[in-house]
Amino acid sequence: MTASYRPGHGPLRDVLLTALAPMVWGSTYLVTTQWLPLDRPFTQACWRVLPAGLLLLLWRFQRPATAVLGRLLVLAALNIGVFQGFLFVAAVRLPGGLAAIFGAMQPLVVLLLARWVDGTRPGGPRLLAAGLGVLGMAMMLLAPTSRWDLWGVLAAALSAGSMACGTFLARRQDMGLSPLALTGWQLLLGGLMLLPASLWLEGPWQAPTLSQAAASAYLSLVGALLAYVLWFRGSLRLPAVTVASLGLLSPLTAAMLGWGVLGQSLGPVGWSGFALALGSVVLVQRLSQAATGR
Repeated sequence: MTASYRPGHGPLRDVLLTALAPMVWGSTYLVTTQWLPLDRPFTQACWRVLPAGLLLLLWRFQRPATAVLGRLLVLAALNIGVFQGFLFVAAVRLPGGLAAIFGAMQPLVVLLLARWVDGTRPGGPRLLAAGLGVLGMAMMLLAPTSRWDLWGVLAAALSAGSMACGTFLARRQDMGLSPLALTGWQLLLGGLMLLPASLWLEGPWQAPTLSQAAASAYLSLVGALLAYVLWFRGSLRLPAVTVASLGLLSPLTAAMLGWGVLGQSLGPVGWSGFALALGSVVLVQRLSQAATGR
């Protein structure tokens, strides 16, 4: 069953609230590289989502019907388990720019899924707008000296493709759960999927230092619990391509933090790419609103 569009106080408010999620996720690279060990990506991903899922379900518990468990597991794998796990792998093995370009492909993947599953022909302007986002990220972040690590490239592609598929499917599934319960179950189940990979590939968990504990708490409470509540709320209220295009705000935020906090230079081409990618987000929003008549 396809979930229906459920407006809140207007699409602009929904867009702005949903946009906060990728902007928070944009701080992940800064927090991870500055305060967390880089040799345990699956552990970091598990620490991020599992406590958030437990806390959210303790706050707003709702038992899912048996009939929807299979679909709930698929969404948890796509939106949390695969996405978060390989996101951290890509962050460790690739320069941020190369990983961000794969993330910028999410709107294109959603448009292709809409064409393949629903038979909806994506308009040329929306395809062009999504393509401009990829070009903008390439201009801003892909340096000529970027190292093409095969496993990092595969991880980035799997992460971006997984999130795009999860964003596309989330709005089509009516689980009979409140947005908070739906988010909590996905975080919990996705964290449980990451747990065996963490323990098997990276060994037993080690006691974190105070700074590592604080960084993990931020990534879990703000970067997972709050951000995913806003993201899944938007996924139920907005067209999938609208939500996917907002994902570009994550690498854009990461670039701004790198420039403002770490002193990383963008240069003229980089700033041009920044403007192009940001313009792509705005253009997709306008075209999506025009297509839905809102």
